Amino acid sequence: MKIVVFGSTGTIGKHVLEQGLDQGHQVFAFCRDKNKVSVSNHPRLKIVEGDVMNPLNVERATTGMDAVVIVLGSGKSRKSVVRSEGTKNIIAAMQQNDVNRLICQSTLGTYESNGNLNFFWKRIMFGWYLKQIFLDHELQEKYVKNSGLNWTIVRPSAFIDGAKTENYLHGFGAEEKSLKLKISRADVADFILKQVSSSTYLHQTPGISY
Repeated sequence: MKIVVFGSTGTIGKHVLEQGLDQGHQVFAFCRDKNKVSVSNHPRLKIVEGDVMNPLNVERATTGMDAVVIVLGSGKSRKSVVRSEGTKNIIAAMQQNDVNRLICQSTLGTYESNGNLNFFWKRIMFGWYLKQIFLDHELQEKYVKNSGLNWTIVRPSAFIDGAKTENYLHGFGAEEKSLKLKISRADVADFILKQVSSSTYLHQTPGISY
């Protein structure tokens, strides 16, 4: 499949690129700086430089794609709106180019999944320290849900380093309280890529955690 990855140089994006290529996909890495792409000289990789805040750049990058993966991050900024505004541009481009499959990475804790969080994540991290990032994720999800596309929103718990295990919980209810509230970036990428060719979580918001 032809997959374009927005956020391809981030900590999740690089795993999506590497695993996607290993699985035989043709992967298009959308980024602002090609020198930051973790994979180079792969026959099925194409690097597309551009700014996700530029609708024309995004429109060109989505042309002819079978699926779009959004794993946008805000770097060290706690006030960035790149997730919501970038996602809005991506959705408009997909609608224009008749590309329907969208997998968007958000965060565990948004909307009804807030019930999965403990006090630390609910009140201190998302309630105070990362509040603006959290609210931007919720706005991002709103745009995706109202897009009319074949979307899946993936809600991972806190990222950790580690290998791909494929041994994680997913699709649990908001009442699930036994979660470790952490998951490796490699496993997040694994789950995201599984959604590309699956309809199991079509129009759903599965959480993912150990």
